[in-house]
Amino acid sequence: MLNNIYGDLPHVAVTIISLSVMLLGGFLMSRLTKLVRLPNVTAYIIAGILIGPFCLNIIPADIITHTEFLPDIALAFIAFSTGEFFKIKTLKKNGLKVVVITVFESLAASLFVFVLSFLILRLDFAFSLVLSALAAATAPASTLMTIRQTGAKGEFVDTLLQVVALDDIVGLVAYSVAISVAIASFSAAGIRIDGIMMPLAANIGVILLGALFGLIMKTVISKSNSSDNRLIIALSVIFAFCGICSVAEISPLLGCMSMGMVYINVSGDDKLFKQLNYFSPPILLLFFVRSGVSFDLKALVSPSGSIGEASLIVVGILYFLIRIAGKYGGAFFGAFITGKSREIRNYLGLALIPQAGVAIGLAALGARTLAQAGYDELGNALQTIILSSSVLYELIGPACAKLSLYLSHSYSNKIETAVPMDEKEIAEKNEVELLIARIDKIRKELPEENPSERAFNEAAESYDVYYPNQQRKFGRKRR
Repeated sequence: MLNNIYGDLPHVAVTIISLSVMLLGGFLMSRLTKLVRLPNVTAYIIAGILIGPFCLNIIPADIITHTEFLPDIALAFIAFSTGEFFKIKTLKKNGLKVVVITVFESLAASLFVFVLSFLILRLDFAFSLVLSALAAATAPASTLMTIRQTGAKGEFVDTLLQVVALDDIVGLVAYSVAISVAIASFSAAGIRIDGIMMPLAANIGVILLGALFGLIMKTVISKSNSSDNRLIIALSVIFAFCGICSVAEISPLLGCMSMGMVYINVSGDDKLFKQLNYFSPPILLLFFVRSGVSFDLKALVSPSGSIGEASLIVVGILYFLIRIAGKYGGAFFGAFITGKSREIRNYLGLALIPQAGVAIGLAALGARTLAQAGYDELGNALQTIILSSSVLYELIGPACAKLSLYLSHSYSNKIETAVPMDEKEIAEKNEVELLIARIDKIRKELPEENPSERAFNEAAESYDVYYPNQQRKFGRKRR
């Protein structure tokens, strides 16, 4: 409808204008969804659906093809940032219990979804396998945001944070195995051991290569580098790694996670991760809006075709429900056999419901891989189900996370519960003195400066150091 606006404009002009529309559309939609307290990811996906070729048709369909690199780049940022949570000191401290809980809650969700899709709905084997692997991944952003907002603390929160940090690596490994088996199943010879082992060996190689790149990043980045140069070097290393993986037709996810993990452990430099967090929002916005642009609403109500007889809307709704059951049941059983408290057993699964970034990215990579194998319809169906269910998960995720924190008594609106005092202090002070003491205790527990703001301020200060004349010029203009 609106594509006629572009007329005979050069392709470069159309691409640049489309990217501008995607950025602006995602931003404006996030302002609207903020009024009803919906996450930004939901806003970006909805914006992409509205401006995409299947709705208002503002963005040409070929933009999807010409921005195929976006999923790789966006997921490289996500995976590298996830590596920050895998500090050896922290992993040793967490112990085996958290690993057991994580494996159970991730793989239980995958098992439940596979039984539903392949054994009950009789969907295609390769499709069922990849879809079930994607069920393992979660979106920790909603949970982490809720923890910060409520100020929750305690054993439940500690366990939740540790599980969330380990969760996505299980999902990435599950996806790597599933997509390898799925592609092998398409061959005339069927599934063979060598057809599975070769891709797995390739992924192990990617992990080792990512670790090597992490060491290289540590070597070339020094504390004497300016913030600008540190960011430039980090981006060049990450992009180079993604390019190598693209040539080898291997997902860069596990390698980027390995790179981040090695870098944080050998350097202890968490400021670089915060700098990347400042750089990545526009790229992630474009990635999620692009995912919405590729979303075909009509596909939801049409028969699922080659993957089976059930319509995608039925598959999507059942996937949404059964994955929740798998996450909750797996977390409950894992916490039970490791001897965790009743609160962790009963409520941990509620906080693991959201699914967005990693799953959407893996769905995009899976769709591309299946398309290269000649199975475009399977890939499109995979993306449709993951995108539609992700919107639902992001709608209920924050509420479920807050409910789990409340039911586990991890936070309280009463200051007496939130800031406990010693019995001796309570006996010696009157109510006013106790209130003052509690407020003072809260003040002391607050960080002096937000780490992200500190990284941003240091970058601004380095700009002033390297460009003092520019600063004075601006100063004269203000005066």
